Amino acid sequence: MKHSKMPKTISLSAIIFFLSVNAFAQNPLIMDQFTADPTARVFNGKLYVFPSHDIVPPEGEGRAEWFNMADYHVFSSEDLTNWTDHGKILDQKDVPWADPSAYSMWAPDAVSKNGKFYFYFPTRLKDAGDGEKGFSIGVAIADKPEGSYKPQPNPIKGVGGIDPNVFIDKDGQAYLYWSRGKIYGAKLKANMLELDSEIKVFEEIPQKGHIEGPFVFERNGIYYMTYPHVANNTERLEYGTSDNPMGPFTHQGVIMDESASGTWTNHHSIVNYKDQWYLFYHDNDLSPDFDKNRSIRADSLFFEENGNIKKVIPTKRGVGITSGTSKIQIDRYSAKSNYGAASVFLDRLDPFQGWKVVLNKPDAWVKYNRIDFGAEGPKNVKIRARSLSGGTIALKLAGENAQEIAEVTIQKGGNWDVFSVPVKSDINAVQDLIVQLKSGAGIEINWVQFEK
Repeated sequence: MKHSKMPKTISLSAIIFFLSVNAFAQNPLIMDQFTADPTARVFNGKLYVFPSHDIVPPEGEGRAEWFNMADYHVFSSEDLTNWTDHGKILDQKDVPWADPSAYSMWAPDAVSKNGKFYFYFPTRLKDAGDGEKGFSIGVAIADKPEGSYKPQPNPIKGVGGIDPNVFIDKDGQAYLYWSRGKIYGAKLKANMLELDSEIKVFEEIPQKGHIEGPFVFERNGIYYMTYPHVANNTERLEYGTSDNPMGPFTHQGVIMDESASGTWTNHHSIVNYKDQWYLFYHDNDLSPDFDKNRSIRADSLFFEENGNIKKVIPTKRGVGITSGTSKIQIDRYSAKSNYGAASVFLDRLDPFQGWKVVLNKPDAWVKYNRIDFGAEGPKNVKIRARSLSGGTIALKLAGENAQEIAEVTIQKGGNWDVFSVPVKSDINAVQDLIVQLKSGAGIEINWVQFEK
C-alpha cells in the first residue's frame, strides 16, 4: 500500500508552521508524523510526552508490514493545547549495544531523579534472535527533559523484554516494570541503572491473551498497575490495584475498550496535570488502512469515590481549551447529529493535511467544546468552506436556547474559499460552539476562526 511521507528537508518557516498547526489540542495530538506508545510526565510544571516514532522505513530496510521505529522525539505543552516538538532525542545508531538497523526503538519512559533525567527504552540487541527475547532495556541520561540524552554503554543487566516503565514511590524508591509475554518488575538501585531486588513475575495479572505495556502510578495510597491486554480480539486497557507497588494486584476492570478502528495495539500512560488526570494512548487516525503507523491521543480520566477508574471513551476533541482566534478544527468535534454529519480526510493520499466536516442533511450539526472567546468577544467570524450548490451555515452557542451568533452564506462553486461575516451578539469566556447546516444540499468546512 502507499504511505504518505514527510519531506526529508524542512525549512525553518515550515518547522514553525508544523509546530503551530500540526501539534494541537485535538486528537490526534501530533499531525506532522506518526507517534505511538505515549508516556506523559510532568517536569518543572510542564507536561512532556515521550512517544515512540512509527515511520515508513527506507526501501530495503526494516520490515515493511511491521512496526518500524528508528528514533525518539519528545513533545511538551503547558496548556495541553499548543505542543512543541523538541526534535530527535535518541537514534538507534547512537546506542552502543543495539542493532543499528533493527528499527525496534519501541515504547519508552522517562523519569527525573537527583537533578537528572533518565530515559528508558527497549531495542534489539546486536546479533539477537527473533522475538522479544532479543530485546533488552537501556537508559540514556540528560540534564533537561528535552535532552540531549547520552545512552549508557550497556543495557540494564538481567532485564530482557520491552515496554519499560519506572515508578518512583513517595519514599524515593524506584521500581522498573517491563513485559515479555508477562509483566515483570524489580526495585532499582539509587543510580537508576541497576536492579536492586529479585525479579518478580506478576502472575496475578490475567494470563490469558497477549499482555504488555505496564504503567504503574499511585493515587491516595492505592497503587495502580495498568496494561494493554488482548482479552478478545485486539488490545484494550485494563488495570489492577494494590497497597504495594510490587503487588499483588487485584484485577479491577477496563480503562478503555478495544479500538473501534480495529487497531490491534494500544499503549498508554496516566498522569495528573494541574489537578486533572489524563489518559494518553494511541490509535491509527492518520493511517486508517495500516495500524502499524499510529498517532497519540489524550482524553480526561476520572475516578469513582472508591478509587476505581471510570472507563474512558475516546474522543476526537481531546483535551485543552481552544482559542477562538485560532483556526478551530471543527472536524475534531465533541458531538454530532445522528444524520448528515461526518469527518473525512481533506486529501486521502496525504492524511497529514487533516480532516474536513461534511454537512449534507438539513439541520445536521457538529459541536466543538471549550472555545475561549476571551474577555472581549469577537467582532467577525471566518469559515473556510466549499459547496457545489451553495448553502447557509448557522453558528450557535451550545445551551438551552442555542443562541445563534452568526449566519454564513457559502457561495456555490466547489472551490475552497474563506467567507467572513459579523458576529451578531457579544460572546465571551469559554463556550461550546455548534455549527449547523441551515440551508443547502451539502457544505464542506475546513475550519472556523473568530476575529477581535
